[in-house]
Amino acid sequence: MKRMACMAAAILILLGASAATAQSLGDAARAARKNKAQSTSTSRHFDNDNLPKDEHLSVVGPESSGNANNPQAPTPTVTQADAANAKAAAAADRQKAAEELQKKIDDQKQKVDALNHELDLAQREYRLRAAIMYSDAGNRLRNAANWDKEDAQYKQEFADKQKAIEDAKRELEAAQEEARKAGLKQKDQE
Repeated sequence: MKRMACMAAAILILLGASAATAQSLGDAARAARKNKAQSTSTSRHFDNDNLPKDEHLSVVGPESSGNANNPQAPTPTVTQADAANAKAAAAADRQKAAEELQKKIDDQKQKVDALNHELDLAQREYRLRAAIMYSDAGNRLRNAANWDKEDAQYKQEFADKQKAIEDAKRELEAAQEEARKAGLKQKDQE
């Protein structure tokens, strides 16, 4: 028993010593990065350690070879007024597209609401007719065939209205997805 306790204590001491001398993965990566020879290429590589804080990064890249080989080539000049007009036109187009998408979404919501209202009214009417039919035993016996025919028609009407509602909801979801992809925020998402 003493022997087992001594071996367990020795193992714990060895594990503790090895954990104390172990280097974390982050420390090893930093040391490897410092030891790596610096690149002699002209391109700069940015990472979190050397990302400039006071200057902006250019994502445009080098100039195209057409302008570099022919310095006398005329470059098109864009005035500030032209740029402002282009920005205003682009903003107006985006606004118009956003309004059209919002109108499409609103119209589809109204269509879904109207279809739900129609279905609700039809279900209420059916319940009233069923209550009247089943409340009178004589009427139920005399008009059983007629009731079965009307009952089948109502159930088919309900199924058709449910399908129309599902189709309208799918169209609404498609319009909302289109607006989301265009970067528009919904004013009242349901």
